[in-house]
Amino acid sequence: MGMELRWYREQWVLVTYQMTRKQLQASADLFITQSKWHKIVVVGLVIAIWILYIRLSWPDRDVPQSPRPRPARKSSGSLPHELSDLTHLLYWPLIPGDEGELLASTSPQTSTYCLRGPAQASYALGGSLEAILVARDHRGRPKTHGGDLFRAQLLGPSLKAGVPGDVQDLENGTYLLSFPLLWAGQAQVQVRLIHSSEAVGVLRRIWRDQWATVDFMGYFRGPTGYEEIVTCNINPLLTGKEESTCHYRDEDSGELWFCARPPTLPCDSLVGHSSGQYWNVTTSHEKALLVWNVTDKVLPEGISAIWVAEESNRSLVLPPKQLCRPGIPGPKPSGFYYQGVWHSLSCSSRTFSMVDSILDCLAGHVIHMMGDSTLRQWWEYLRDTVPSLKPMDLHATYQTGPLMAVETTRNIVLHWRAHSWPLRSFRTPVASLHSVVRELGGLAGGPHTVVVLGLGAHFTTFPPSIFVQRLAGIRAAVAALLAREPHTLVVIKLANTGYKSVYGSDWFTLQMNRLLRAAFADLRVAFVDAWEMTSSLALRDSIHPGRLIVRNEVDFLLSFICPT
Repeated sequence: MGMELRWYREQWVLVTYQMTRKQLQASADLFITQSKWHKIVVVGLVIAIWILYIRLSWPDRDVPQSPRPRPARKSSGSLPHELSDLTHLLYWPLIPGDEGELLASTSPQTSTYCLRGPAQASYALGGSLEAILVARDHRGRPKTHGGDLFRAQLLGPSLKAGVPGDVQDLENGTYLLSFPLLWAGQAQVQVRLIHSSEAVGVLRRIWRDQWATVDFMGYFRGPTGYEEIVTCNINPLLTGKEESTCHYRDEDSGELWFCARPPTLPCDSLVGHSSGQYWNVTTSHEKALLVWNVTDKVLPEGISAIWVAEESNRSLVLPPKQLCRPGIPGPKPSGFYYQGVWHSLSCSSRTFSMVDSILDCLAGHVIHMMGDSTLRQWWEYLRDTVPSLKPMDLHATYQTGPLMAVETTRNIVLHWRAHSWPLRSFRTPVASLHSVVRELGGLAGGPHTVVVLGLGAHFTTFPPSIFVQRLAGIRAAVAALLAREPHTLVVIKLANTGYKSVYGSDWFTLQMNRLLRAAFADLRVAFVDAWEMTSSLALRDSIHPGRLIVRNEVDFLLSFICPT
């Protein structure tokens, strides 16, 4: 009995063992089979994902691709240290207390100036003349603080000569005037009060406290041609609908623009842009400080005409021997007029009085002008002066461009277009408003490429930080252009005199020019000092100077293109 039980136990273990081996083998076969299928599925998925990735990332030549974001330029995007310190760069003497009453403000009728030393029978060519100016209020009392905006000139009317004088504010109500004696013959001092210190205080407050003094219009159009018009500006808070705005960002420059959201149309239906309204930002007292009868007025003559003697049979100071090249330092003053011709004191400027001389200089060049209407005047001067330079009808809004003229026999191309927002203009297509950064980024550059930039007039209605931000992007684009092609000529036109209001005062323009010089100071660019070229002669200020001024500005530009 015991042996049988043992035999059955051994048989049970053997059977169980055989069954277990079969089950294990079956389980193993099943696992291997499943593993093979899993591998096939995984490999298949990897291949499918790889094919999909290649399909999405590889450009399809038959389908146009949208522009990709461009990497930020870390090396050239930062501004010089001088430009980052606006308090130092834009320093202007403060007025103690408030603006006070009108009669206590500086008067052009009672302010006086006289020679610093005794008068001489004649003065030496190449010397200097100094005078002391005492600012007085409307009651004739001397002022005890500075901050007035005076403009001093030394003029030779019969010689069509003139040079800007240097005005040093001693910040105690007196000013030191200095004039270089650059031509032989008669010379006469003239001083103008552009703005009293009290008026400058008003301008400073507006510039500091107002986000804007104008607005703009945005035109939205639906599929059926139906349009809706809203307010636009540089800040969403200025559109009138803070809680509902359309935001626009230039992909190349990062510049921002905002419009109130139209009632029914989508934000991407914006098709047009134009000027809007000028805002009332001054009180009645402030308006009195800026009215015409106390603004831009000539002071009573304080110095009789002087005589400058010739030296070694020379009637002019010796011109600079240095050729006009980008990167040369700018002296003060930067030049003077004689016989209606601008003579640079930084380099040996040339005159281009004959059409052939202009054509010879521009031959083989492509000129890209970008900026405001004062720069468009250069394009117009060349178009009107050179008969063979033919304008092309690009069916664009003339006020904003783009404009183009060509001279096919000499291979000359001349472009001008307005800078983008903010831009005061008639209605113009939004698609035509290209940022300066975008245009510069599309240029290859080279020895036959000339870039001329002229900005300032359209930024006086906003705080200086807006202009600084714009300059930061443009400076980076100019630096990148010069890095990839150093032989490109870049010329910066400074803003000229003209406006005398809270929307565009000469005081604003002075600050703009300080920012322009600081922004490009360490780059190899050339400057055309339109401020001094428009404030050296006894001509009425105009935001759009006359032909004599424009001709000299263009001649100086050509002196950099063709220095010899």
